[in-house]
Amino acid sequence: MQTKPHTPRNRSAIVAVVCVLGAGAIVTGGLMTRHSQAVALQSAAADNAVRSVNLVAWKDAPNAPLELPARIEAWSRAPIYARVGGYVGRWNVDIGAPVKSGQVLAVIETPDLDQDLRQAQAQLAVARTALGLAESTAQRWQSLVAQNAVSKQEADEKQNDFVAKQANVQALTANVERQQALKRYTRLVAPFDGVVTARNIDVGALVNSGASGTSGSELFVVSDLRKLRVYVQVPQRQVALIHPGSSAVLNVPERPGRAYKATVQSLAQAINAGTGAMLVQLAVDNAGGELLPGAYANVRFDLPAARDAVLVPPGALILGKNGTRVATVDAANRVHIKSVTIARDLGNAIQLEGVTRADRIIDSPPDGIGDGDQVRVAKAG
Repeated sequence: MQTKPHTPRNRSAIVAVVCVLGAGAIVTGGLMTRHSQAVALQSAAADNAVRSVNLVAWKDAPNAPLELPARIEAWSRAPIYARVGGYVGRWNVDIGAPVKSGQVLAVIETPDLDQDLRQAQAQLAVARTALGLAESTAQRWQSLVAQNAVSKQEADEKQNDFVAKQANVQALTANVERQQALKRYTRLVAPFDGVVTARNIDVGALVNSGASGTSGSELFVVSDLRKLRVYVQVPQRQVALIHPGSSAVLNVPERPGRAYKATVQSLAQAINAGTGAMLVQLAVDNAGGELLPGAYANVRFDLPAARDAVLVPPGALILGKNGTRVATVDAANRVHIKSVTIARDLGNAIQLEGVTRADRIIDSPPDGIGDGDQVRVAKAG
């Protein structure tokens, strides 16, 4: 069979079909490529919509130095007042002078008391004479009763007179002893070894008995400075960390660079409603006499930090009109915003209250992050 030769017209049709098929393939390939690119873009956009965050790495809190203002007082402080009225005859010690227990500080001249004492002694002598006469009379009348020379009633009256005079002698004796006891108070003495920290009298000054002194103040003040008391108000939050025997470091402004070891002696065991703090008493040795009673001081307690304390970098805080907050992540990587309270500012770290170490806190949360946002944890700690 003879093959029909291809004509130019047939060749043109074949070429056209091939071109159409090629163009269709190119268009189909382009559409598929664009679709895959669109899917990739959507996936990338979805990935970009989920923010990547880092979580705070937990670390133990350092010891918490607690610095508080304090006031120093003498271990023992005795204001000396006059127990009798009179005039200052002499004083023997001035302010700053060391004294021993029983040392005479001053002598008071008491002319009125001396006269009262002499009068009381005279009255006692008269009463004793009358008592002797009443005693002999009572004995004699008792003997006369036995002889029926006098009545029993008359003898009893003499006996009662004797008893009354005996009671009068006892009363007058007590009065003389009281005057003599007051006379001993004309010598003002130091109650213990210490230093005279105040003197408010001078020779010839009139002093009154009691706590009035010369001008409403004590005549002398003797203080024991070998050991001092330190009083400090500890905030309620830190009270549980302080107990008798705890150590502290004491500093005073007049001796920069010097530190003195103090020991907690007792706690008031009550919170002051006005200050929200508890009074704590410490003791500090002052053998060198460098610390002064009544002075201001600074006390530092090196308190142990809580093992479960929550420390975050400052960048983890969200500060705004709603207060201080942090962003946490739950098990489903959803964000939850929590309000917190700053317990301590350590400079490079902040100790928080209101969260625990079980919370996954975002470090440096992105701007605009909100409650319920989906995130991806890129680094846990």
